[in-house]
Amino acid sequence: MEQKPANSQKKKPAKTREERLRAALRANLKRRKSQARARQDAGSKES
Repeated sequence: MEQKPANSQKKKPAKTREERLRAALRANLKRRKSQARARQDAGSKES
């Protein structure tokens, strides 16, 4: 029976963490842009 190296298990979670962080940043950016557009539209309608 061969054992798998312990470090191979550590790399996989790091990759998924990176992907999760990228997705979170992308979602955050979309939300902020949407909010900025909504504020700008609301401001132009009031004037």
